[in-house]
Amino acid sequence: MDKKTALDAGLVEEFVGNAHGNLARVKELLAQEPALVNATWDWGGGDFETALGAAGHMGNKDIANYLLEHGARIDIFVAAMLGKLEIVKAALSAYPDAIDIPGPHGIPLITHAEAGGEDAKAVLEFLTSLE
Repeated sequence: MDKKTALDAGLVEEFVGNAHGNLARVKELLAQEPALVNATWDWGGGDFETALGAAGHMGNKDIANYLLEHGARIDIFVAAMLGKLEIVKAALSAYPDAIDIPGPHGIPLITHAEAGGEDAKAVLEFLTSLE
């Protein structure tokens, strides 16, 4: 396996930062460097975040869907925000304690479902029923 060159840290930080709400810049940066799609920024103290994670806790469905369409790895937090009940149920069926695992910035799973609004209502109801 060939050793790959690390992505520029400033570029990763800019990409993840913009994924909190700037779809136009996310598109520009991803076009410039497609490997950013799954890059992770370390905010410190074990708080790692991908662009998808950023879009997820902000409830930004446009950015999340754009990233997923371009190869981002879906996780339970984004699935909850997007209202993907079947994914959330399957993950929690296999790993029930995952309901208590914090997402980026320590944000709980239920908060991601809340960020999804009406589209994630069924996920929010499901998670609430487990409390």
